[in-house]
Amino acid sequence: MQYTTLRGFFLLCLFIGGHLCAQEQQQIEGKITDTKGNPLLGVTIWIPEISKGTTTNPQGYFSLAVPSNNRNLNLNISFVGYVPETRIITPANNFFDISLKESATQLEEVNLTAKSKLQQIEALAYNVDVVDAKKLHHTSLDIGHALDRVSGIRVRESGGVGSNMQLSMNGFRGNQVKVFIDGIPMENFGSSFQLNNIPINLAERIEVYKGVVPVGLGADALGGAINIVTKSDFGNHLDASYSYGSFNTHRSNINAIYTAKSGFTARINAFQNYSDNNYAVNVDVADLETGEYFPNQEVKRFNDNYHNETIIGNIGVVNTSYADKLLLGFTVGQNYNEIQTGARQVSVYGNRHRQGNILMPSLKYQKKDLFTQGLDVTLNANYNFGKEEVVDTVNRRYNWFGEFIEYDSPGGELNYTHLKFQNNNGIANANLNYNINETHKLAISNVYTSFNRKRENLLSEEEQIYNQPQKTTKNVAGLGYTFEKENWSITGFLKNYHQVNTFEEAYRPEGSEYGSVAYRFKKNTFNSLGYGAAGTYFLTDNFQIKASFEKSFRLPQPNELFGDGGILLQGNSSLKAETSYNYNLGAQYLFKIQKYHQLNLSTNGFYRDAKDFIRPRLNKNQVFQVMDNLADVSNLGIEAEARYSYKNKFSAGANLTYQNLRNNTQFEDGQTQESIVYRDRIPNIPYLYGNADASYTIESPFNSNNSISFGYNLLYVHSFYLYWPSLGSTKLEVPEQIAHDLSMTYSFGKKNSFQFTLEARNLADANLYDNFSLQKPGRNFTAKIRYSF
Repeated sequence: MQYTTLRGFFLLCLFIGGHLCAQEQQQIEGKITDTKGNPLLGVTIWIPEISKGTTTNPQGYFSLAVPSNNRNLNLNISFVGYVPETRIITPANNFFDISLKESATQLEEVNLTAKSKLQQIEALAYNVDVVDAKKLHHTSLDIGHALDRVSGIRVRESGGVGSNMQLSMNGFRGNQVKVFIDGIPMENFGSSFQLNNIPINLAERIEVYKGVVPVGLGADALGGAINIVTKSDFGNHLDASYSYGSFNTHRSNINAIYTAKSGFTARINAFQNYSDNNYAVNVDVADLETGEYFPNQEVKRFNDNYHNETIIGNIGVVNTSYADKLLLGFTVGQNYNEIQTGARQVSVYGNRHRQGNILMPSLKYQKKDLFTQGLDVTLNANYNFGKEEVVDTVNRRYNWFGEFIEYDSPGGELNYTHLKFQNNNGIANANLNYNINETHKLAISNVYTSFNRKRENLLSEEEQIYNQPQKTTKNVAGLGYTFEKENWSITGFLKNYHQVNTFEEAYRPEGSEYGSVAYRFKKNTFNSLGYGAAGTYFLTDNFQIKASFEKSFRLPQPNELFGDGGILLQGNSSLKAETSYNYNLGAQYLFKIQKYHQLNLSTNGFYRDAKDFIRPRLNKNQVFQVMDNLADVSNLGIEAEARYSYKNKFSAGANLTYQNLRNNTQFEDGQTQESIVYRDRIPNIPYLYGNADASYTIESPFNSNNSISFGYNLLYVHSFYLYWPSLGSTKLEVPEQIAHDLSMTYSFGKKNSFQFTLEARNLADANLYDNFSLQKPGRNFTAKIRYSF
């Protein structure tokens, strides 16, 4: 895609977003200082009537949009070590200049009764982490790479921008970890909408549930769930950014919200990514004509161009008598992805590519206190009409020098195909929460998912005839009960899992010649009940312990059953549902030292006992991955994190995860002799990894109202085996990996509405590998400009 097209896309979205926001609005603004006039950073601003808040910037300023049809709202101001204040918001009073007095009470005795939304979630009984995405909006991170910094999570990619990405959480990976946007499963969003092409600016926070998943996120998640919460403001807002980086990488993003006095609202989220992905890799190369061998050559990728463009539009009403939120939406997007390699880097292609689009209408409805006080209802539905296309029609053989041999006969680089398919998948989910009183709560959820792939190979009529149908329907229903007291709570829940798969199965007819193939209709049905519980207890206001357990199921995904169309994944229609008994035990302690120092320590131990564990392996010719069941797998591990902050100007933290994922399958199918890989560590999965980070904010030497922030991040992954360690005399390893990232952000303009960021990633140019040693980008640089109001 040409850069001029990208620029046009960006300017169009900026015009639309700016037009939406340049309407009448009620903006609440102010400045918070101490009694000496010094600005206070990080003061909590909270409006309880609409459950909305913000914090002050380094200059003590805050800005908050509120529904203009509200009157006499309470503005609560609180900060550790200072006396809380309350002001009344009226049409004539919308700017507040407030000086906070230091509290005479000792800091250890200060009780913060109003917790932020992030603190409320982290205080739940579940093993949950919360990423404050707003603190990362100045970076060029996508959501996937932001999650790569969370304790217990590893993001695994097959390459650069737009490449195949999977999350690993406490050893469980890929589809074992479910992803949601505002509580809606992302299962049917297609290749145009993936974690590594969604900008971090789309999110307000990211909730990470490990091992045990709440009933409200109704899904068949074996290892955990991630819920991306987007901006829920009812006011007026614009956030626009553009970045340019190494390998000709362009990213842009627009978020805009307009809300009228009547409650009418219009919202637009738009983003695009483009990259040549022509970074250097180290490979062994053979001359195609002479066969001469050139080991460990540094070459550039040459068939890895990627771009995607997505627009999400919503229109509806908020804060009405019949709906807190009622939105009709439509998501439209497209992507183009050249395919450089197969499942291993020894395969190299020069013309294979895929492309796809997303065309998805949606409905969102939310109402608190529906019919009776305490009954909250949320309904969501969407249907993706998008299509995918895989093209491999050039009969050439390439090497990593870009040289090729072309053949006269029809063919392709891998499997001679021009495949078009439409997955026709939809999702409908409903959540009901009933707060009987302050002590007793009920939750009911139901998620229904449908999949019906229609495929057409323009080069093979036989495949068109015999690969129909490919259908899947899935339903996950949940019921939960919570009992809460002041310093403890416990939740119990049940979940029912139901799936029906319909497809054509190839087989050899009885009595036929070897190599004969016929097809027969097949239908698989799965139905089972899961259950679990979670509890937490606060020994003191600052010391929390929590424990949770779940028997969970994970049902095979359509791509695992039927393949991804010939990109990286080969289908396996005989896959069984996997199940796991998940246990978590954790603790968290918050030290408050004097007035400005804070140290947060947390640790969590986990154990997973999984049956019919679904894991990827290479197919016979080692070109594709195929998902397969491993009868018995266990995982015992621990993760720990420490974070320190001073005056919200300096912060530093580190986390480390160890997981011992073992094969407990003693006898393989049909065998009486103990498996040679029994009790081996599961290969191609890191078992020791972690992150460290630090940030520091100072006043700009050029203007005291501006600020400069410096950031550092370290990624560490210990070496791990690529294959089963007990097979073969030579144990191939993915080597130890250490990557250093640096960033600098200059914030300026009125209330720091402009931000300019410079980033350097993988500063030492280390070789980084994932997924059967596929190499990721080396040292690269990015510049980003952001404007928001």
